[in-house]
Amino acid sequence: MFEDRAAGILLHPTSLPGPYGIGSMGAAARRFLRALRAMGVTRWQILPPGPTGYGDSPYQALSAFAGNPLWIDLDGLRRDGLLPRDARPGRFPRNHIDFGRLAPARVSLLRRAAEAFPRAAGSGLRADYAAFAEREAHWLDDFALYDALKAAHDGRPWTDWPTPLARRRPAALREARRTHAPAIERRRRIQFLFDRQWRALLGQAHRAGIRVIGDLPLFVAHDSADVWAHPELFRLDAAGNPTVVAGVPPDYFSATGQRWGNPVYDWPRHAADGHAWWIARVRRALDLADGLRIDHFRGLEAAWEIPAAEPTAERGQWIPGPGMTLLDALREALGRLPLLAEDLGLITPEVVALREQAGLPGMRVLQFSVEALLDDPDRLFAHGPEQLAFYTGTHDNDTLVGWLRRLARGTPAERDIHRRLRARFPRAGGPLYRQLVAQVLGARARLAVIPLQDLLGLGSEARMNTPGQAQGNWQWRLKPDALAGNAIDWMRSAMHATGRLPG
Repeated sequence: MFEDRAAGILLHPTSLPGPYGIGSMGAAARRFLRALRAMGVTRWQILPPGPTGYGDSPYQALSAFAGNPLWIDLDGLRRDGLLPRDARPGRFPRNHIDFGRLAPARVSLLRRAAEAFPRAAGSGLRADYAAFAEREAHWLDDFALYDALKAAHDGRPWTDWPTPLARRRPAALREARRTHAPAIERRRRIQFLFDRQWRALLGQAHRAGIRVIGDLPLFVAHDSADVWAHPELFRLDAAGNPTVVAGVPPDYFSATGQRWGNPVYDWPRHAADGHAWWIARVRRALDLADGLRIDHFRGLEAAWEIPAAEPTAERGQWIPGPGMTLLDALREALGRLPLLAEDLGLITPEVVALREQAGLPGMRVLQFSVEALLDDPDRLFAHGPEQLAFYTGTHDNDTLVGWLRRLARGTPAERDIHRRLRARFPRAGGPLYRQLVAQVLGARARLAVIPLQDLLGLGSEARMNTPGQAQGNWQWRLKPDALAGNAIDWMRSAMHATGRLPG
């Protein structure tokens, strides 16, 4: 997965075009796979695939195991006979996702499909569902109950539910399962429909010679089925609220740091049962992807722990993580692990040593490494090309064009970097952003990853996420005809020139 000299495109499925307000696992996804194949690109990197809650962030999912129902292809449900031909969710903007308008309309149609399932699904589909429900019961039952209860309580977090439900008292759970049985069963069926469509798309990718890189956030959301179902695995108070939360100290993105708010693991409790929850989580993630990027890998060595009462991340402390104990447990249970370590930010020698001991490739990002690119490119690969994946940017960065524009009008130091880039890559060589993409493709790193926005030369309007900004993220969508024209031809030519074409 991470051993061949290859290239990938970073694009979250929600950003795919289509008529229904959000990218899905339908026709546009299949067209995107064909475009990747035409480019010679053999890796498709996505963000976490879980169901999103408030803020729409895939890094604050309602479950670490479930899939996002909003990705389900409605046309596919019609072909399966689960929706009538005239079932449409309405008209939505084509260039961004309006989650507030889209979700209720989408959920209404998914409910219709789930309710139609017993009478409309063929015997093969019903048998597949029964097998799925049995195979995934270890997380599916808790998630379906949690999600049904969340809807019954107007979307409020589980800590605001009546105490017997919040604390999972057996009698209250039995009554909830009886009272909400139809809603629970609908959610189980919807998860099956997601799983079925995603596996079909994954199979199409494989037949095209493309492997999918998933994303595994180190931490999970507090308001999630995972924390509600397994509070003993997290550092919570008697009411279920975190006593400490995760984040990072002041950094490139924020002068006050990033207070993510995720609960921190009780690592000794995880170790006591052989890291069973983590093994189940990674096994499920590797069912849905061919390899995984571990987001915030450095937290396995030590994580920035912030008292829950603190409003920013400035006051915290580094607390040791599980290190090789967890990675060894995963390897023993699952075999060789196709993992990529997101080792960005404040990286200490101990983090580097952990990554090297685990034998995992790390990451470099052009926007964070531009001075090395200008002064001494070999510094980017001091640990050897086989140990790195090189990106122009990630979902947290501005687009390459947006970043260049900001450098051009920024501080004196930033303007100097822009001037030096212009001197190094004159206009005669083509657009500066493309020359920088070519630099990443030509680097000695085994894997080069280009966000699709950077390949297309899109500006800051196409940025996916701004860390520390609560609103306006995750909404960018690709225009339907954006990949037509010379972008595919240019990428294939660059792939050929840099030795990244397969075979």
